[in-house]
Amino acid sequence: MTIKVTMPQMGESIFEGTITKWLKKVGDRVVRDEPLFEISTDKVDSEIPSPASGVLSQILVPEGKTVQINTVLAIINGAGAEEKDESMFHSGDVAAQEIPEEEPPAKPEPVPEAEEPPPPREAPKPSEVATGIQAQDIRTSPLVRRLAREHNIDLSRIQGTGLEGRITKEDVLNYLERIEAPPRAEERVAPTPPSAPAPPQPEPVTFAGESEVVPMTPMRKAIAEHMVASKRTSAHVHTIFEIDMTPIVNLRQKHKSDFERREGVPLTYSPFFAKALVDNVREFPVFNASVSGDEIVYKKPVNLGIAVALDTGLIVPVIKNAHLKSLTGLAVAMYDLAERARSKRLKPDDVQNGTISMTNPGSFGALFGTPIISQPQVAILGVGGIEKRPVVINDAIAIRSMVYLSLAFDHRVIDGAVADQFMARLKERLQSWTSWID
Repeated sequence: MTIKVTMPQMGESIFEGTITKWLKKVGDRVVRDEPLFEISTDKVDSEIPSPASGVLSQILVPEGKTVQINTVLAIINGAGAEEKDESMFHSGDVAAQEIPEEEPPAKPEPVPEAEEPPPPREAPKPSEVATGIQAQDIRTSPLVRRLAREHNIDLSRIQGTGLEGRITKEDVLNYLERIEAPPRAEERVAPTPPSAPAPPQPEPVTFAGESEVVPMTPMRKAIAEHMVASKRTSAHVHTIFEIDMTPIVNLRQKHKSDFERREGVPLTYSPFFAKALVDNVREFPVFNASVSGDEIVYKKPVNLGIAVALDTGLIVPVIKNAHLKSLTGLAVAMYDLAERARSKRLKPDDVQNGTISMTNPGSFGALFGTPIISQPQVAILGVGGIEKRPVVINDAIAIRSMVYLSLAFDHRVIDGAVADQFMARLKERLQSWTSWID
């Protein structure tokens, strides 16, 4: 028997993925559950295990290509029927399909032709277009719906070319090119009066020396797209506070050995900042919100995003219901997410539905950073490096462990006074933390 390896669905809202790396080459023997290839989606990068043991006889989709779910990616020969495991058909796992030996080599399944355009619909209200309400019943992805909201596009006007008529990112970009293209001469209602000649355009700047052109990885493209979209969407403002961390430094020093022996994870400073942040958010609910048109959506749970630096980029896994976790619970959850992010074992749900985020540039020595908000959130906390500095206390100079915390907030919904009140309360929480709180 032979096995067809197909593109898995990594979550309900994900319908395509990019092959970033094949970990085996044609002719290699593979073992069931051994990492076979890496994929990238608009949510997460993952290593996908082999569904069966055998020899990798064909690779049908090369590295760097994006395909729809269920597309045949490779063929494994020599796998016995006993290798088949029904659990491999579950969402999030690579799919394996047995085919008889005598069948010809499988080819990538063609994308079905686009369906007939749907009947005309009543034009949506402007608010519906802006918030994406009209897109709820249209087969597409969150990335496409976000592009539609940003460009005020009615998705019902676009004919999808993806699987089963699904609207893809390319469909939206092509639609934008069409509607933004200048009209042809015969389509103009009246001739336009002659205008002054356009000023000469400057020559593009080129580098005359030696260089190397490297295409962006899918993760790099996603980061670039998300960051530019966030700067274009939110009115970013930053405020920076200095915090005396001496009580927490002494507390961590006292408990870190027992904590690591008991919990099996190191005790860093990050859980202290996370605990203070989520408790603070409960007092200032506007920081746990998002903007939808001209409305503010307040979220009930505090789902804390933790930025994790990888060799290939940055990812922000999410601790769900962080406000219900103790300091120990946050420490364990943060360590688990960071380890799974670095080993490419995150699932799409691990990076979704964050309501506020925290990033730690101080781990690399930065005094502070001015982070970019992760959409659709309205705030992100940046943690600088903890350093001993001379400070004045009661008219005397003392050596204290100090840190700068920076808050990026969306001025559309949060005023500067509210942001400073938020940070003053956060400072109070951290500086008064003198006893172990689990």
